Amino acid sequence: MNAYVFPGQGAQFPGMAKDLYSSSEKAKALLESANDILGFRITDIMFDGTAEELKETKVTQPAIFLHSVVLALTSENFNPDMVAGHSLGEFSALVANGVLSFEDGLKLVSQRALAMQKACEINPSTMAAILGLEDEKVEEICASIDEVVVAANYNCPGQLVISGSQKGIELACAAALEAGAKRALPLPVGGAFHSPLMEPAREELEKAIDTTQFNEAKCPVYQNVTAKASTDINEIKENLKIQLTAPVRWTQSVQAMVAHGATNFIESGPGKVLQGLVKKIHREAEVSSI
Repeated sequence: MNAYVFPGQGAQFPGMAKDLYSSSEKAKALLESANDILGFRITDIMFDGTAEELKETKVTQPAIFLHSVVLALTSENFNPDMVAGHSLGEFSALVANGVLSFEDGLKLVSQRALAMQKACEINPSTMAAILGLEDEKVEEICASIDEVVVAANYNCPGQLVISGSQKGIELACAAALEAGAKRALPLPVGGAFHSPLMEPAREELEKAIDTTQFNEAKCPVYQNVTAKASTDINEIKENLKIQLTAPVRWTQSVQAMVAHGATNFIESGPGKVLQGLVKKIHREAEVSSI
């Protein structure tokens, strides 16, 4: 069975989607409509902007969403049995399986990016990757610290990203190294995504989700919050609302897709990060890009 997976923030690169734009009329039309929906020419930044300009959250998130979704919508053999997306990628997955329209998906991603930017300004905070420790041990360390710090991204066995206040991350990194972690790497991000510090953004996004039309799913989506298959619109909606303050259970999502028959994992979007993670979670999986 074919599982299509969609990447999150960090996969952007200068020149992204440029080939798509010049080789497909449908892709060109979708990307031009995105410029109109957003009210600025995001394609100019995607094609010719610097890495710095692409790093701006209000640009990064819509850019990755657009590259991923346009790739899927213009692919000849796009026929998913199941979909999943890492963090921001979940919105791409929900357009790919028909739950959200292209326009609504893009609007939500843009609102999400701006809300997250705002939350970062309210609470200066950060994230760090802990390598080479059991998930349970990292959870234990986070729970023992008297600051906001939580497990945020279960990326693959031995790679867990934590999220929290600057002080909390500092203390957790030191404790993780002491407990035998191979590395504890602070990440160059603007805030504590997927932690309680994103509450202001979650509230804002919830209002936007409530006024958005959700349609019947063409195939199940394995959501970050539960790591379970879902086709129920209300369930999908509720899980999407709490996604910003809940962890991304990627390891568990891939394991669940494998248990339900996924053998081929096809990444739709810039980069190959998810293919690498899938291989580390399930060595026998076939991985490729669209």
